[in-house]
Amino acid sequence: MAAKTTSSGKGKNSGPKPGEHPGKIVDIDVSSEMSDSFLEYAYSVIYSRALPDARDGLKPVHRRILHQMSEMGLRPERGHVKSARVVGEVMGKLHPHGDVAIYDALVRMAQNFSMRLPLIDGHGNFGSLDAGPAAMRYTEARLATPAMAMVAEADENTVDFGPNYDGQLAEPLVLPAAFPNLLVNGATGIAVGMATNMAPHNLSEVVAATKYLIDNPKATTKQLMKFVPGPDFPTGGQLVDIEGITDAYENGKGAFKIRATVEIGKVTSRKQGIIIKELPYNVGPEKIVEKIAEVVKNKKVQGISDIVDLSDGKTGTNVVIELKNGYEPEEILEKLYKLTPMEQQFSINAVALVGGKPQQLGLKSLLQVFIDHRIEVVKRRSEFRKGKAEARLLLVDGLLKAIIDIDKVIKIIRGSEDANAAKDALIKTFKLKDEQATYILDMPLRRLTKMSKLELETEQKELKKIIADLTALLKSEDAIKAKVSEEVSEVGKNFGTPRRSKIA
Repeated sequence: MAAKTTSSGKGKNSGPKPGEHPGKIVDIDVSSEMSDSFLEYAYSVIYSRALPDARDGLKPVHRRILHQMSEMGLRPERGHVKSARVVGEVMGKLHPHGDVAIYDALVRMAQNFSMRLPLIDGHGNFGSLDAGPAAMRYTEARLATPAMAMVAEADENTVDFGPNYDGQLAEPLVLPAAFPNLLVNGATGIAVGMATNMAPHNLSEVVAATKYLIDNPKATTKQLMKFVPGPDFPTGGQLVDIEGITDAYENGKGAFKIRATVEIGKVTSRKQGIIIKELPYNVGPEKIVEKIAEVVKNKKVQGISDIVDLSDGKTGTNVVIELKNGYEPEEILEKLYKLTPMEQQFSINAVALVGGKPQQLGLKSLLQVFIDHRIEVVKRRSEFRKGKAEARLLLVDGLLKAIIDIDKVIKIIRGSEDANAAKDALIKTFKLKDEQATYILDMPLRRLTKMSKLELETEQKELKKIIADLTALLKSEDAIKAKVSEEVSEVGKNFGTPRRSKIA
């Protein structure tokens, strides 16, 4: 029996819902079923794996790693633990997609040549531009200090939580993220029919642009680019052909070139040379040496007598190219830029999830999504803290009523048949609320008799001030925006560093 649908108005065949016809063979339209299944798969890949959320700049695997490490107590002041333990916790509780994908994501967040602001503090061999990391059983990890700005306050109802893959645990659907992580650290991802490739940026510049946009909601991209002139790669380099940067910041799509930074001078007592000090993003010294050797061997570039890679983890990139006498270093350098990875094109395709849907975002849109997210976080946090303070104030008020005549309280408690009778008597005698009477009864008499009226009055005063301040904050959109600006400014002050990539 064929299952028909009338939603399209044409009686097109469509697959039945799971369990709709148990034990029966149902005829369906194959093309319709394939289309529906592909769309479901595509959405799953886009939402669940491939694209970052524009609010916190994280894909699910990265978010789950940071959240689980926070749950494990792996804060910067604590010791490192084996990466394998972290991977196991994440895979078992939140991300059942294999240990390799989780470890690769963890490693990337620890690499200072991949992330402009690393979120994980790695201990051991986490790889280099030319070599992969050691196995997870050998390396150790904990959260880096900037990561605390990403996960802090998640337990104060600042973000929504949802069930994990088996419904036994809850996980955050987004992190509070106190800085625009998507711009600062960039992102890459390939989904079904779309991809994202976002460059890292300088935290201090992004923070300045964020604050400006908060104060000037109608700011143009050109005005914001006075603060964020271009990407800032962790490996430095020089940005050239930068017209594409403006396109990327306007429309979310554009390309530019990044060149190696070099010094020209004497490399021996007799010979001139080119010393490579910084390389394009994701290009390693070994790859450069191999390619230069190849173009020299094929006689595409002449005048190079030797090339030596002196790079190491402490001093950074240091590739020395020795030139033959009689050749101009500038001419050879131009050829090397053209024929080797010393010059690379970087294409920005700023696609991220906004409200669960992929969108192409320019600079202003990326900043605005973050600002809106932080406004929501500050509101929810303030409401949570206000509610907590009000609940505590209620109990303090009850204690103050009780300790005025503590002997009578003790007499009522000791003279009552059971807890319910004692509670009813306390409520009637001292005009308490149910929560206040319950709190007093739950408190040991020893502690109750030692309570100081002065201390309780001081706490009462402090709680009333907290509630008043939070109430005033929640009533004022301008005050909330000022709070967002203040907090993002604090992150920039704590973790900001000078620009590394020069703009030609």
